[in-house]
Amino acid sequence: MTNGNKRLILNTVSGIVRQVVTVICGFILPSFFLNRYGSEVNGLITSMTQFLGFITLLEMGIGPVIQANLYKPLADNDINRISEIVKSAERFFKRIAYVFLAYIVVLSIVFPTTIAAGFDAFFTISLLIIIAISTIAQYFFGATYQVLLNADQKSYIQMGLQTIAILLNTILSVVLIRWGASIHIVKLVSASIFILRPIGQMIYVKKNYPLNKKIELEGEPISQKWNGIAQHVATTVSADTSTVILSFFSSLSNLSIYSVYNLVTNGLTNIIATGFLGVDSYFGHIIAKRDEQDIKKSFEMVEFVTHGIVTVIFAIAGMAIIPFVTIYTYNVNDANYIQPFFGMILVAAYGVRCIRMPYHSIVNAAGHFKQTQAGSFIMAAVNIIVSIILVIPFGLVGIATGLFLSMAFHTIYFVWYLRSNIINRPMYVFVKYLVLDTAIVVVSVLVSRIINLGELTWITFFFYLIKCGLLTLGIAVLMNILFNFKMVKASAEKLLFKPRNK
Repeated sequence: MTNGNKRLILNTVSGIVRQVVTVICGFILPSFFLNRYGSEVNGLITSMTQFLGFITLLEMGIGPVIQANLYKPLADNDINRISEIVKSAERFFKRIAYVFLAYIVVLSIVFPTTIAAGFDAFFTISLLIIIAISTIAQYFFGATYQVLLNADQKSYIQMGLQTIAILLNTILSVVLIRWGASIHIVKLVSASIFILRPIGQMIYVKKNYPLNKKIELEGEPISQKWNGIAQHVATTVSADTSTVILSFFSSLSNLSIYSVYNLVTNGLTNIIATGFLGVDSYFGHIIAKRDEQDIKKSFEMVEFVTHGIVTVIFAIAGMAIIPFVTIYTYNVNDANYIQPFFGMILVAAYGVRCIRMPYHSIVNAAGHFKQTQAGSFIMAAVNIIVSIILVIPFGLVGIATGLFLSMAFHTIYFVWYLRSNIINRPMYVFVKYLVLDTAIVVVSVLVSRIINLGELTWITFFFYLIKCGLLTLGIAVLMNILFNFKMVKASAEKLLFKPRNK
């Protein structure tokens, strides 16, 4: 097994561990927040976190661009070129940190007078500043080094640090809430813990990479920087549109309901997306070597695995989300959390978002940011326009519909782009996957009706989840053997480390 494959496996495993921990802890903490502080405060925290997350538009937009520019110098071990890119990135991230400080001032004026008008101004502003602390530290100490580690297929380092931070945060937050601590104290402790990750990354990079910090820059070493930023701004605006529109056109209670359902969908999405931290860099190193045959074979395998995993996971989520929310909010009576139609559309939207990942991943790895930015702008426009039109008459269902349509468009756009770029493949291959995925979901949902949930408790829900999982997995395997046998065989040979026949 090559060193690149070993790192891919290590990144994937550590990423899945981190995200499983994130999802579990993400289920635990909001439940404590809801029961201790109520839906209004929980909705306020969700809104603040989302608005503060907007500043990461720039960071996440430049991140994939920096990675794409680092693949070749890392493969060639060109320290001077790596140092130039890192120095340019550090300058950029520090500028983001200063912009972020100004942004916090603006939010400190906006929040007390609009979204959080029902809360004391000092309560709102102080909570906002506390939540923002760890983000500021990320830009000053860790963002550049995180991108460098990701590009060098060492995502497992930063993910390991984050896993530890998440566990510590959950344990200490639960203890503090049980002790009756205020929301400000709980969030201040959380911010202090999450500062440790960027500091740890900085220490590792300084010890293991002989970067030339005094190198002089001649021009801009990071190509397509603004194209990557523009594309990610559009992508993230689309993803975060739901929270913003609910904040202004609906209620904090509806925002709290959205956040509970989003625990499931976003948690599952992040688990799948974590694996693509390693896939991006894996594709990037293959593309840097210009091995077209290897690129195509690797992409086909990743595509097949992604469709299989996403279809099974989100089919199960569609069956289990209402029982989960029912138990999760059992003691919360200040809002109606049982919204079946909304839950179904939201699960479908995030499922399509995950299906998009391999297509998006290979485009990023190839550095085709300028070529594909138009699709990102259209996606954002679709989500914003549809959500605003539908939110007032249909509420949460309207928001989920806007998200679904935008994700569906962007997925099809990337498939269309790849038909004549990078892998040069006809669209009918994707259509075949889409039909098969839909058939698996429909058959699984229909057959699952024979499963009796019984009295709704965490124990019965756990066994219901297992039964749905085994049922869906069996149907998926059977239908793939019948209709996609070539890729099933290829995957089995790969898993068993047998050479493929040529």
